[in-house]
Amino acid sequence: MKTDDTPRKPPAIHQGADHSSPYPVSRLAPQFGLTDLAREIEQADQMVAGRLGSQLQVIADQVKALQAQARKILEQAREDQRLHHARCTFRRIPGHVYHLYRAANGELLFSMLSPTDWGDSAPHRFVGSYRLEADMSWTPADTTGASDESRQLVEGLLAAAPDDQV
Repeated sequence: MKTDDTPRKPPAIHQGADHSSPYPVSRLAPQFGLTDLAREIEQADQMVAGRLGSQLQVIADQVKALQAQARKILEQAREDQRLHHARCTFRRIPGHVYHLYRAANGELLFSMLSPTDWGDSAPHRFVGSYRLEADMSWTPADTTGASDESRQLVEGLLAAAPDDQV
């Protein structure tokens, strides 16, 4: 058994005004019993649990949104890889639109000729047209107008911003 020889400090006595005391200092002060303390602790626990629950719900919603965004990014990466593996007999240049066809054997191949360029004699089944972006991603040609407008809007905002804010 270990004994502690260090002298114990007496409890601190409140030196301020009576109304700011953490404990009753007058016989006229309302009684504060054990049940009052238990009720106060229970209310505090409920408040903490409520706040914790709402904060965790916000985080859970953010995690779900991030998971959905990650799935979308992975799907786009798979599609970009699939398009990059399509047979191509020319050098692809970012910014140009290329037309994807499926051969009878199932192989995907890119052509510079659109279905209208082929007329009625297209050698393969047309799949879609895609623009190769500078970051080597592919954008479906039917959605490039919207992305061009967005890009122009961003460029316009950047051009209008003062140099010290960019």
